[in-house]
Amino acid sequence: MTGFRRGVRLGIDVGRARVGVARCDPDGMLATPVETVPRNDDSIRRIVALAEEYEASELLVGLPLNMRGEDTASTTDARSFAAALSAASELPIRLVDERLSTVSAHAALRDSGRTQRSSRSIVDQVAAVVLLQQALDVEKSTGRPAGSPVPPAQEPA
Repeated sequence: MTGFRRGVRLGIDVGRARVGVARCDPDGMLATPVETVPRNDDSIRRIVALAEEYEASELLVGLPLNMRGEDTASTTDARSFAAALSAASELPIRLVDERLSTVSAHAALRDSGRTQRSSRSIVDQVAAVVLLQQALDVEKSTGRPAGSPVPPAQEPA
């Protein structure tokens, strides 16, 4: 496992109504669901609190590009959310390509016998698990962190 950085990471799946949060163990072996955070004025504060609670070393925010790898309205929203997180936390934040994470989450829940309606409350957490696990697997296989860093928020002059 050359080049793999130890430490708990949080995976964050940003949606318009809810934000799914997942975490991994310090060795990056397994991503597990944590919480579905309602998307409101307290979302950033709650995620920062979860990062502190789990002693996270990094936050990975899903970047929902379209299938051609282009930005969408959701991509812009995720970038804005990541920037707000960066302003509220001193942790490093990376944007990771999460194409298909929500689709994969819905498929996994459907395969487990859950209806879309009964899955609504947890699909965001499962999508966060999928994007975090993919990022961990990329880092393990390449020795490089997945995604791209969000620049730290600038102090006002």
